[in-house]
Amino acid sequence: MGSNKNVEVPAGQFRKALAGEILFDGSSIEGFVRIEESDTLLRPDLETFRILPWEDGRGRIARVICDVTLPDGSRFSGCPRTALRQVVETAHSRGFTPVLGPEIEFFLFHRNEDGSPSTNTQDTGGYFDLTPMHRGEECRGRIVNAMEEMGYAVEASHHEVAPGQHEIDFRRAEAVQIADTIATFRLVARKIALEYNLHATFMPKPLDGRNGSGMHLHQSLFLDGVNAFHDPERPLQLSETAVHYIGGLLAHARGMCAVTNPLVNSYKRLVPGFEAPTNIVWSEHNVSPLARIPARRGDSTRVELRMPDPSCNPYLALAAMISAGLDGIENGRDPGEPVNKDVFKLSYRERRRLRIDELPLDLREAVKELKKDRTISGALGKSIMGCLVEAQKAAWQEYTGTVHTWELDRYLGRY
Repeated sequence: MGSNKNVEVPAGQFRKALAGEILFDGSSIEGFVRIEESDTLLRPDLETFRILPWEDGRGRIARVICDVTLPDGSRFSGCPRTALRQVVETAHSRGFTPVLGPEIEFFLFHRNEDGSPSTNTQDTGGYFDLTPMHRGEECRGRIVNAMEEMGYAVEASHHEVAPGQHEIDFRRAEAVQIADTIATFRLVARKIALEYNLHATFMPKPLDGRNGSGMHLHQSLFLDGVNAFHDPERPLQLSETAVHYIGGLLAHARGMCAVTNPLVNSYKRLVPGFEAPTNIVWSEHNVSPLARIPARRGDSTRVELRMPDPSCNPYLALAAMISAGLDGIENGRDPGEPVNKDVFKLSYRERRRLRIDELPLDLREAVKELKKDRTISGALGKSIMGCLVEAQKAAWQEYTGTVHTWELDRYLGRY
């Protein structure tokens, strides 16, 4: 469900850990294995070894990200990192290397006196505002420095539209590395925020009537070290590969929405009026569509998918997106002409003429679309699909069975 998990070992056990000899009971973790098949193995990826940029009572701490395997060393089908690796291997088999760069939005809120998170902020800044009097600005700078110290290249950071909202953009890299970056960033942001008595939240829509937080993913495919999305001889300088990749993203947008936007709260962000996409179209000029083509060309030619939010499991979200794009290339999916108007201002007749579909309205609808999409469900695998759908259906059932403040305010005195 996108939450980091960890097991700690003391320095004396580190060689054993590096040898991949750490077993754990997978039946205790949601989405892993049945009790009768509970033992699983952690196989460390040594390229992810980092010393964390803080110290506590235990001293300095190092971390290494692991793939989950079965005791005999074979791949475990319930490991999200493995699911992404398999999709990347499929891309490699076709000669492509997926390269992605995330723009991650999040909120910094004050904590209550008991240390619990609130939605309070003294920050009144807006888009790109400089608010040096608020500690959120300093906290964001510390987060950037910490990520840089760990070897993760940050391209830019700035204040976002809503009070207390920030964005940090990371330099593009290959898919598994970017998913590791996103997972690491969420840990680092929360840790640094805690030092300022703030809470960093990646909840998509924590404030009513304000913009929510997205995680825009810039993506392209490279072929023999050359950006396969660029073709100066074609319209918009987009290669046929790029156009079909975009077609795949649009064709599977409804199917992968439950993966890229996995929470009940995710769909409070995907509503008109708050700069989040609701329509399945692409464009080169405006920011209302699902997919946008930034202006730069050549090596920087790319498509920006604006649907995902930062609560998603990055490994599964990237696996879904890349699979959708590859399917578009394999099946020559046509995205249609780019829509360079404000989609929200188009009439119903214009939308029908342009065949503009919409994203799911809620998590229940998104799960139904996911179950129908063979490409996305195939990328996740049967084990992950089953666990994800089961968890989301349970969350939806609990949500619909809960009496919310809005209902009390609207109905209690009237009926």
